[in-house]
Amino acid sequence: MTELLINRKYKQYIRRKWFFIAVVLLLLLVFFIIGLSMGSLKTSIHDVLFSLSGSDFSENSVIINNIRLPRVLSAIVAGMALSVSGAAMQSILRNPLASPVSLGISHGAAFGAAFAIIIGSASASNSIISATTPYIISLSAFFWSMINTLIILTIAKLKGAGPETIILSGIISGSLFTAATSALQYFGDDIQVSSIVFWMFGDMGKASWNKFWVLLAVALPATLFFIRNRWNYNAMHTGNDTAKSLGVKTERTRMAGMVIASLASAVTVSFFGIIGFVGLVVPHIVRRFIGADERFLIPASALFGGMFLLLADTVARTLLSPVLLPVGILTSFLGAPLFIYLLVKNMGRGI
Repeated sequence: MTELLINRKYKQYIRRKWFFIAVVLLLLLVFFIIGLSMGSLKTSIHDVLFSLSGSDFSENSVIINNIRLPRVLSAIVAGMALSVSGAAMQSILRNPLASPVSLGISHGAAFGAAFAIIIGSASASNSIISATTPYIISLSAFFWSMINTLIILTIAKLKGAGPETIILSGIISGSLFTAATSALQYFGDDIQVSSIVFWMFGDMGKASWNKFWVLLAVALPATLFFIRNRWNYNAMHTGNDTAKSLGVKTERTRMAGMVIASLASAVTVSFFGIIGFVGLVVPHIVRRFIGADERFLIPASALFGGMFLLLADTVARTLLSPVLLPVGILTSFLGAPLFIYLLVKNMGRGI
């Protein structure tokens, strides 16, 4: 009888988690259609579906397929990349504050963008950044964000790859890159400084089909990698000694996870700028609903992150229409009070 009761409770436990994932997936599909219909030019849902079928060649179809569709899809994949990276970092390092921003990856990318704009003599037009330079800026941002990761992992390797060492290394390197970015801004002219500030806002308006395919080619394998290692991360929750006794190579798992998470975050940030709080807050929101079981937390965080950033970007480009608000500003406004709420709600028993 007891065995049957335990079995029933376990099935309910699993069913609740799959239900949450199914609801998030459904909401993601709904917001996907809404995102394609919203903008300075309002489009009906019927016209959106007709355009996606490939049978419509009107002006609406061109706008939907060439402008809105890559932006919406990029928002979904970028949200997935940032959220799953944040969830993985928090699990690997056993630290609730771990994220691409807190580990300095975004700061390294910001320095790379500033470096390309000022030192690299990236030409900037009156519209802030000319059409010929975004890829140079993205490459430089990606390169320096990975340099930041290399610094963190090198220090961690020398000190034994402890979670505390990695977090502290990220904070230090992030501060260093922030200071370097400020120094570059000091020596730049007005247009160059404006270009740096505009890049750092975080804006899905930079999306294109080329960037989307590159981002997808990185984010999807990264998500699958974390899902494959979900049992290892569950074991690491119990501590290094217990995980090692279960056959988990903790140092190697931690290093590999950090590299993959940093890569996915770096590509996202290098394309779209700094989009704050997504990688930090989304995993905590998901944990509130389904707990810390990595088997469900990782895929749920990926889906919820895609939905969260898509919704934020849709609101950002329609809230003050025809003015397009950078999504990084909105995610910070949304993320900060959400995170304060989570802190207060969990005060006294850890976040």
